[in-house]
Amino acid sequence: MIPVKLEIQGLYSYKEMQVINFEQLTAAGLFGIFGAVGSGKSSILEAILLALYGSTERLSDRGEKNSMLNLQSDQVLINLEFKAGKNNAKTYLARYSAKRNSKNFEEIRPAEHTFYEITPEGLLPLTEGAETIVGMKKDHFKQTVIIPQGKFREFVDLTPGPRADMMKELFGLERFDLAGKTGSLLRAVKDDKIRLETHLQQLQEFSKEALEEKTAMIKETSLQVEKEENRYQNTEANCKKLEQLKQKHDQLINFQKEWKALENRQEEIEEKKAIWKDFLKAKTYLKPVWEQIKEKEIDLEKFRVSVVDCTRFKVQYQEQVQKLEEEEAVLKEKAEQRPARETKIRDLKQVLEIQRHLKQVEKETQRAATLRPDIEKKRVTQKTLWEKIKQSENLLESFQIPDLQELNEVKNAALQWDQFVVQEKEIRSELTELETQKQVLDGSLNRLRSSLPSGESFETWIYNLKEKLQQLENEKDLLLQKKGLAAHAHVLVEGVPCPLCGSDTHPFPLSPEASEGEWTAMTDEISRVKTDLEKANQTSQEIASQNIYLKHTDDLRIQKQQTLDQLNQKLADLAKSMEKKQLFGKAALVDFVGTAEKTYSDKEKLVKEVKQLRVKWEQGNEALEKENEELTAIDQQLINLQTTIATRKEAIKDPVFCQAFYDKSPDNIEATIQKVLEDIKETAFKLEGKQRALKELREKQATNLANLRHFEASTTSTEKKLTELRATYQALMQEHGFQHEQDLIDLFGHSLDADKVDAEIRQYEDRRLIVASKITELESEPGVTGFDTSEFDQQKLALAEIKTELESIKKTFMLLDQQIIEGRAKLKEKQQVLEKFHLLENRETDLKELEKLFKGSGFVKYVSSIYLKELCATANLRFSKLTKNSLSLEIDDNNTFWVVDYLNGGKRRLLKTLSGGQTFQASLCLALALAEKVKFLNQADQSFFFLDEGFGALDRNSLRVVFETLKSLRHENRIVGIISHVEELQQEIEVYAKVEMDPERGSQVGYSF
Repeated sequence: MIPVKLEIQGLYSYKEMQVINFEQLTAAGLFGIFGAVGSGKSSILEAILLALYGSTERLSDRGEKNSMLNLQSDQVLINLEFKAGKNNAKTYLARYSAKRNSKNFEEIRPAEHTFYEITPEGLLPLTEGAETIVGMKKDHFKQTVIIPQGKFREFVDLTPGPRADMMKELFGLERFDLAGKTGSLLRAVKDDKIRLETHLQQLQEFSKEALEEKTAMIKETSLQVEKEENRYQNTEANCKKLEQLKQKHDQLINFQKEWKALENRQEEIEEKKAIWKDFLKAKTYLKPVWEQIKEKEIDLEKFRVSVVDCTRFKVQYQEQVQKLEEEEAVLKEKAEQRPARETKIRDLKQVLEIQRHLKQVEKETQRAATLRPDIEKKRVTQKTLWEKIKQSENLLESFQIPDLQELNEVKNAALQWDQFVVQEKEIRSELTELETQKQVLDGSLNRLRSSLPSGESFETWIYNLKEKLQQLENEKDLLLQKKGLAAHAHVLVEGVPCPLCGSDTHPFPLSPEASEGEWTAMTDEISRVKTDLEKANQTSQEIASQNIYLKHTDDLRIQKQQTLDQLNQKLADLAKSMEKKQLFGKAALVDFVGTAEKTYSDKEKLVKEVKQLRVKWEQGNEALEKENEELTAIDQQLINLQTTIATRKEAIKDPVFCQAFYDKSPDNIEATIQKVLEDIKETAFKLEGKQRALKELREKQATNLANLRHFEASTTSTEKKLTELRATYQALMQEHGFQHEQDLIDLFGHSLDADKVDAEIRQYEDRRLIVASKITELESEPGVTGFDTSEFDQQKLALAEIKTELESIKKTFMLLDQQIIEGRAKLKEKQQVLEKFHLLENRETDLKELEKLFKGSGFVKYVSSIYLKELCATANLRFSKLTKNSLSLEIDDNNTFWVVDYLNGGKRRLLKTLSGGQTFQASLCLALALAEKVKFLNQADQSFFFLDEGFGALDRNSLRVVFETLKSLRHENRIVGIISHVEELQQEIEVYAKVEMDPERGSQVGYSF
């Protein structure tokens, strides 16, 4: 993760929006963020953590977030633009925003926390969080990328268990946790094994012997099937011949029965045929003419009735038209009076407007009478207030105040005086503690030197002990050889050759008892010399360590004394500079500042009073001016009203008619106007209705006369046509042989379906011919007429018995065949299952061994230890250089950090025993190594490392070595940021951001470029 830009507003001391441009800072490889204590440096890291993970380091996620908002701000807003992903190729924007509750200052509303990917098309919203984008949790991020204040050595202080868990999560070591997978595989193998065992039990009955037995049985059954099939085929052929004869015999009987039924219907068919012929002639030739006669008779009756009705309506329409014309004349006469009546209505409306204006004149006159005394009173008040302002301004000019720059110099001098005094006390206290520490170290060194042998140095003492130990070890080896040979001395016999040297004489054989005594004495002596040597080494190391501490104490004493002298000189210079201003001593400074500040306070108070008086005077002027403008507007309004009233009176057409209405109420006048308007409207409406009704009635009268002429002509025409049709009808009756008209009418109403009757007659005649032909044909065939049914039934019964026996034998054959096929398949299946079962047994044995190996996450812990050892080896490349090859880091099998101390014989001690400066160096090297591993894991071309404080525990030399180490990281494509107030670092780092605290604007960010 590489930061690009950070925007902060409303967080802690950041009142205004501040932008930290990281691009120019990170381009330098090594940069700093400097500022005084409390200026807001560490808040930058807090803002990055908030933007990425939604929580800060200083405050908990619940109940304390209201304290992170600036007390003069309503919201906190953080925008972090950063690069991440493979080779930091993608750019993202993290946004965090939280607002106060407008009704409760202490309550903070839920924060809005969103992520976007910055693309050429714009911002693309993301659902993933920082853990996915950056690739690590917040706790790991604080230990490898951004290390907040006070959290630098957190990775070192972790216990072995959490440290291993961190490595597991950070480097994805859960992929080596194979215990669960192995257990799942083993359970699956056991389940498969049980399933196969069950399957084998089901296949136990299938064997080669049973299969051979069923093969012999199926051969015998096959011969029986062949014999029965021949017998069945012969019997079946005889049955089929008899069955054909039986079918023809049955057909003959059926046709004979049908012929008898057809003979019985002969008379009925002949009668239907006669009726059908008369019905066709009546329907085709006479019925159309008869229907036309009936239609014309109906039309003639309708026309006669219509003529009577139209004659009656002709008289009624003449009477109604005459009545409507008389009513129309009356309404026209009343409507002609409308213009005169509307003129009177307009005059009455002018009277109403005149009455309204007269009331407004009265109201405005009363307002003017009330406003004039108030205006005069305000003029007097304004004059008095102006005189008071002039008096205060004259008093303000008489104030004598000191120069502001001089006052600031004196205030700064008083503040520095207090600081110098406090620092002097602190340094003197530290000198006293260092002197006491030096005396303790001198006493300890004297005690250690007193343990030396007289006349020898430590080097001589240690050398002599080592020489003596080497000599004893050589003697011990010889004694060991003798001890081994003495065990075989009992086999030596005088005159018998020695198996080792071949001598047949043995003058001085070794004694096992003597060898054992010498061995015990030698072992005790070696143990004593080793104890002395260890004691000598330990004493020498302690003296060397005490000398280092003693030298460090002397250097600190000299440094503190120099600082004290410089401080005293600064205090003396400050006193001399103040004596030039006639200020002698600290009390004089305090009095000068107090008097000046009181003078400034009194002047500011008077200035404030003058401002308030001027504001009040200006407000009074504005109010007075508004009232004057209001009075002028009232006078102008009265003039306008009088003019309007005169104009309205001149516009009245009939003053005599309106004179009586001036004393009436507006409601009465309005009622009169409304009554006349309604009457005018009603007259117009009635006249329009009468005219419309008259028009419609005249149209109906004309239509009725036209209908009367039409119906009279239609009556004459219809009577003539009806006479012609009746003559034609009588001629057709005689032509087709019909004597009586009623018989013909009955035929017209008959429900006979001609097509159906015709089809029935044709079908009867066709069927009669077919049945007669079939009977003749069947009677001519031999065996049909005298067919014997009992012989056929016996033959059929014999066939059924033969078929049953054949099916039974075939069923037995198919069952045996199916059993043989199944047996062969089951034997093959059984062989395959046995092979799988043996494979599963072997796999189960292997998985049980693997389960023992991976049980309890042991393999993950083993891999985690390897990662930690590699991390330790990478850290040692820098740690050894920082400690001048005197210390190195080591990690044991329990994931506990140790320090190898080469100044004490390469012995190990816990990392927690290091001093504060050494612990910082170790933590720095481990953090850098961890960041390097994370860089490789994330496939990034650059890595970012941000450190807040941690340099205060280092002396000048260690600080220089650490700083050179950090500068060298630029060659490793690393970006390192430092937050500190240590002056030496500020002098060494060229590119930095400066954070300063402004009392009114809050934290302000500047740059060195």
